[in-house]
Amino acid sequence: MAGPVTLALGPFVFESHGFGFTDRRRRTSTRWAEMQVAGGLNPSQWTGGDGQVETIRGVLFPHEFGGTATLEGLTQASIAGQVLPLVSLGGDVRNIFDMWFIEGIDDDHDFVDAFGRPMREAYQIDIKAYQGGGIGFSPLSILSFL
Repeated sequence: MAGPVTLALGPFVFESHGFGFTDRRRRTSTRWAEMQVAGGLNPSQWTGGDGQVETIRGVLFPHEFGGTATLEGLTQASIAGQVLPLVSLGGDVRNIFDMWFIEGIDDDHDFVDAFGRPMREAYQIDIKAYQGGGIGFSPLSILSFL
């Protein structure tokens, strides 16, 4: 049981049932340097940004809906250093958010059964917008989800 696809990070899709997510949070940070001057207030100068970071959180119920294979695939993509397109597929609007890499994945196993399998698995994926060169977005990487 999968349900509609609402978000994709490369070939890994977030569905309404199965590997779903509960919320997304975005943070954009920039840096300003304060210049020391004598006899007045210190002016600030913009020195660039640290980029955009998104956090995707969700809860899996592996016995009922699956989803652990996708989480494991994302973990392997993180270890391999893959840069992936982030695409929102919800509603009538298809938004492509450029290329991203996975900074970290946290997952918590709860309600473990007699065989050691979690009945509930909460996760958090931290991704950051890729600012390097040489990797461009390829629409072919998401065509199978549209």
